[in-house]
Amino acid sequence: MSRRLALAALTSATAMIILSETIVNVALRAIQDDLGFSPGGLAWVVNAYLVPFGGLLLLAGRIGDLLGRRAVFLAGMALFTVASLACALATGQAWLVTARFVQGVGAALTASVALGMLVTIFPEPAERARAIAIYSFVGAGGASIGVTLGGLITDAFGWHWIFVVTVPIGVAAFLLSLRVLPPDTRSGARMGGARPDVLGGVLVTAGLMVLVYAIVATSWVFVVALALLAAFVWRQAVAADPLVPRRLIRSRQVVIANLVTVVTVAAMIGFQFLVGLYLQRVLGMSPAQTGIAFLPITLGIATFSLGLAGRLVARFGPRPVLVGGLLGVLAGYALLTAIPVDGSYALRVLPSLLLLGAGVGLVLPTITGLAMSGATEADSGIASGLINTTQQVGGALGLSVLVAVADARTGDRAGDAALVAGYRLAFVVGVAFLALATILALLRQTQRTTSAAGTATAAYAHPAAAQGEGR
Repeated sequence: MSRRLALAALTSATAMIILSETIVNVALRAIQDDLGFSPGGLAWVVNAYLVPFGGLLLLAGRIGDLLGRRAVFLAGMALFTVASLACALATGQAWLVTARFVQGVGAALTASVALGMLVTIFPEPAERARAIAIYSFVGAGGASIGVTLGGLITDAFGWHWIFVVTVPIGVAAFLLSLRVLPPDTRSGARMGGARPDVLGGVLVTAGLMVLVYAIVATSWVFVVALALLAAFVWRQAVAADPLVPRRLIRSRQVVIANLVTVVTVAAMIGFQFLVGLYLQRVLGMSPAQTGIAFLPITLGIATFSLGLAGRLVARFGPRPVLVGGLLGVLAGYALLTAIPVDGSYALRVLPSLLLLGAGVGLVLPTITGLAMSGATEADSGIASGLINTTQQVGGALGLSVLVAVADARTGDRAGDAALVAGYRLAFVVGVAFLALATILALLRQTQRTTSAAGTATAAYAHPAAAQGEGR
């Protein structure tokens, strides 16, 4: 097996999933005009994907640990690719929303185990850090590329083609994965006699799906979601073989990494949505121009995640790199709180995108390595599912909160000034999210001595290195 080809297969699948999550955003208006969605109904073109994706990740990750990650990964890619084709062929509202839901299920199966497979394929510290950096770039850069492609494809060919583009990627990644991914030589059920925690899986899946629904729909069922998740926490405390291994929950490093991920992604997904609206509604850019305008952040993420993040972590340890990256993101976000009604892209938006690209390029590979630091080979799937879950819940939370804040500030007023006032206030809330993320990162105490940078780097690179932390 070629590990480079395996990495290509895993990152291709990740790119396919991220593209489908973001490529649709710029095409929503065209979809609405063609299929006649109401404003509320149109939101479900996005939400029907987010709800199963966010809700099934933990359960899918654990199933991968117990029954075979490769099998779950391949099943997810096959389902996702078929659903993408169904989206492209959709002729009505119900058809498209249903196909998007199936896409979300396939995405959850695939994403839940991809990172877990990666860290077992690359056991050597330096290679693992490099592989995580590439994986993180594909995730973050793919989000911006999706916006760019969505605008270009919608303008040139129509909205159906934004779903067609993921089909050949899915087919190619599936065939490559069949050839190069290592077989599932032993199941989790044979590793110490563990059995799936069926009740825990049902509770967390139902709780997360209801939570994501409540967030994206701003519904009273939020209380039901909290009750289900509380029951899941109780179940994990009493179950003989809990869905989430207790050593992961007891790892301060893993817990803080996931909390930082929630609030950071909450800010970034809301940023992408609102800046896209600002560029089109206020600055008058077309969908294609809007997509191209996001390229600097993609280039920044590539430069810093692939070229610098790993070397900086190796030299200084993950904590300074994480905090420095968060401060860069915070600075870029703060610039957006003063966007003008009649400003230019080059002077008022581009500097923010450059700072955000640099900061995210440092944050994502570092936080991903920390989040996987408490996993062993037996449970890297659930650790992968956990970090992906926090990303999805954070994204849904951020989008819902920031859009609601912007809409509340704009109110019934018309004109660009009212829109910009709403965007500015939303960006202030995003700054608060990022400030919280920075404080959480500073609370993480893994560097206790003068040699702590090396120790922290080892924990970042070795999944088992931080198992005992926080016990």
